[in-house]
Amino acid sequence: MRLRPFQQVDVFTATAYRGNPLAVVLDGSGLSTEAMQQFTDWTNLSEATFVLPPTPEGRATGADYRVRIFCPGRELPFAGHPTLGTCHAWLQTGGQPQVAGRVVQECGVGLVTLRRDGERLAFAAPPLIQSGPLPEADVQLIARGLGVARSDVVAHAWCDNGPRWRGVLLRSAAQVLALQPDGAVLAGLDVGVVGPRGKVGVVGATDAATDSATGDEAIAFEVRAFLPGHSGLMEDPVTGSLNAALAQWLIGAGLAPARYIASQGTALGRAGRVHVQQDGADIWVGGHTATCISGTVRL
Repeated sequence: MRLRPFQQVDVFTATAYRGNPLAVVLDGSGLSTEAMQQFTDWTNLSEATFVLPPTPEGRATGADYRVRIFCPGRELPFAGHPTLGTCHAWLQTGGQPQVAGRVVQECGVGLVTLRRDGERLAFAAPPLIQSGPLPEADVQLIARGLGVARSDVVAHAWCDNGPRWRGVLLRSAAQVLALQPDGAVLAGLDVGVVGPRGKVGVVGATDAATDSATGDEAIAFEVRAFLPGHSGLMEDPVTGSLNAALAQWLIGAGLAPARYIASQGTALGRAGRVHVQQDGADIWVGGHTATCISGTVRL
């Protein structure tokens, strides 16, 4: 074991402790997969990341660093809030991108580009692995698991960019916030699948004129992310991968404008804000980030 630089970063919030926390080990060299997983499980956070030098292939194609992303129990090919939080920590501790104003992250899904968006960082949403409408049987099960009528699900789609999300659009943000899902029912979506089952992202449009938390630009959508598992139902505070996939679906289907802000975490007492913008063929997903803990960790 040795001391390694470490940060704990709050993501998708300008106010620390109101977003989604991430553990970032800024030097993962020499750590085994088992050690990374063990540390991740110990943190009791939704994800931890480990920064490494890019592979030769990644470096040749522009990668500034490589990151391995873990959640409790397994490694992830991609996740949104770990992407923003890792980039924040890497820049805060002196990381210098090959191209000014652009950071290229190498991870399980390949290369992910990040850029500055004012005071925020944003990543280009990776392509969907699976898209299109959900099977009707899944929609009916999701409605039952959410405790809503099937007719309240006004649209649905695969939102799979690695974590295998299923997305459903309900009639309103108020309906989304009132949900009290049954995790045992939702877990029936992926019987036999290794890892978390039945991951469902729920979205509903608001009618707000301004953001009640900040007084700034209005929130267009309320989002919630449910992850059934062996210990019941977990709700993620603010989810970059889900919001990236939702944006690709909603904008592509004409259900959302090319630029909007989504709120997530309200039901958990958080104030996550996800900024989405279509720019040509790319959809950028961004948010504020804040360092909460900075120091070293013995690993």
